[in-house]
Amino acid sequence: MKKKVIPAIIIIALIFIIGAIYAGQLYLQKFSYSTEKADLDDYFKVTSDTDVAIIHGNKRIDETARNFDGRIYFEFALVQSLLNDRFYYGIADNTLLYTLPDRVITAPIGGSAWSDSMGESGDEGYIIARIDNDGGEDKLYVALDYVKKYTNFGYEFFDDGYHMQLTTSWEDETVATINKDTQIRLRGGVKSEVLEQVKKGDTVVILEELENWSKVKSENSFIGYVENKRLSDQTTRSPIPVTDYVEPEYTGVSRDHKINLGFHNLGGAGGNDTLEDYIAGTKSLNVISPTWFYISANDGTVTSIASKSYVDRAHNKGLEVWALFNNFNAGNSVSTSEALSTSENRARMISTVVNECAEIGADGVNLDFETIATEDGQNYIQFVREMSIACRAKGLVFSIDNYVPMNFNDHYNLKEQGVVADYIIIMGYDEHYAGSTEAGSVASLSYVENGIIKALEKAPASKIINAVPFYTRIWHTADGKLSSEAVSMKVAKEYIANHNIQMSWDEGAGQNYGEFTDGKGLHQIWMEDVDSMTQKLQSMKHHEIAGIAEWSLGMETADMWDIISAYVNE
Repeated sequence: MKKKVIPAIIIIALIFIIGAIYAGQLYLQKFSYSTEKADLDDYFKVTSDTDVAIIHGNKRIDETARNFDGRIYFEFALVQSLLNDRFYYGIADNTLLYTLPDRVITAPIGGSAWSDSMGESGDEGYIIARIDNDGGEDKLYVALDYVKKYTNFGYEFFDDGYHMQLTTSWEDETVATINKDTQIRLRGGVKSEVLEQVKKGDTVVILEELENWSKVKSENSFIGYVENKRLSDQTTRSPIPVTDYVEPEYTGVSRDHKINLGFHNLGGAGGNDTLEDYIAGTKSLNVISPTWFYISANDGTVTSIASKSYVDRAHNKGLEVWALFNNFNAGNSVSTSEALSTSENRARMISTVVNECAEIGADGVNLDFETIATEDGQNYIQFVREMSIACRAKGLVFSIDNYVPMNFNDHYNLKEQGVVADYIIIMGYDEHYAGSTEAGSVASLSYVENGIIKALEKAPASKIINAVPFYTRIWHTADGKLSSEAVSMKVAKEYIANHNIQMSWDEGAGQNYGEFTDGKGLHQIWMEDVDSMTQKLQSMKHHEIAGIAEWSLGMETADMWDIISAYVNE
């Protein structure tokens, strides 16, 4: 009997042992810590030996940097969007430009040297900017060390060669101390792959706290998860900002009174003789802007009808002269795109206009470039920067005419204009224009107000001038077709009287509206008059902007000047 029991006991013991081993294996499989390392190529989303993942702040971004010869480069668009949009890529000239208040620094693509417009030069000892093929497309890459010469940010390239840390803001952050050697894992859970080993005493940034795990960023900028029990001494840390670069001051001209600028649309050199006629009935006008300059050739040749006699006579009347320079008098025969595309062309335009204005004693330049294509936005704003340098050097007021800010004209870059220009004139008209598909006001109150509000989001009130129309449109609908004609206030008033149109207040437009029907169809008019102008002036006063401009002198009715004068002299 005893001999039979012993084998049974052994068998039972073996069963328990085997079961315990199996249970232990199950336990280990479920609760033991995985040592499998994460695939860093996949984690950082790098696809080549030169790719470098970018941790921007506390987040990995989709774009990657490049490692060329041990130095970090950013694609040009990323430099502009994340670091400094004042860098300009002169594609036609194959140069990288950076503009300061008094000079332009030029670095040829593919070289290490730079020179500036004041005659200074230098060599960085590395390629400043280079072209690299990315997915079949050539792209410009700029060395971060060069960008740092003109920008405050911090960066660190880690030894693993996979990733870098970019810091452009320095808000307070929550940090904790690792209390025992552990791992940062790809996901929360002991079975998740290991991103990095961290040691007792290391500091991590807390990004998100969960029940048992926290999302953290390590000192080496690995972003993953650590068990909460491994975190101690949670506190708030204030990073030290990078202030290596001191932003230069953009000095300019600012008048200590409201601007009241009248555009004088000359039509030709003979128009210079009409100055006295056009200002005869004005009140409190202090600036006149004659249409003197325009681009007349693709190489930036400028045609001028400027007159020293005009300037002298205007000064005798107590008026400043801000000479207007436009890009549309020559019509379709001239390509603004080509004129803006090279440094040589831009310099030709700037020197012609600025030097002549200085020679004849004009007080400023008014830039009126319209219908700039989105793809030419970079060239245009670089032209604005360069024009500002020349005006600043000559002591000329630099003002720029702009459409009412909309998404489609963001490339006019009011924010940059607000830095480099003295005044920004918002053309608060052409809400409905010759090509509009529906009849409507040229400048409804809400259109004007929204234009001012949007401009103030980009530039200071002390630089914003709102331009009002001294004209309106008469709309005609016949046989299902819409047409219109732009007429002066004087002509519009006569048209209303001649057709006995009954006018009534349109609350939505903030204007008096009238219509009539005859054998030719429906005729409509939204009248610009004292009532509508008074509301616009009240809005301008409320927003405390720098003043008013009028397009254009000679189209107004006399009663306009009483209310405009009252606004200017408040």
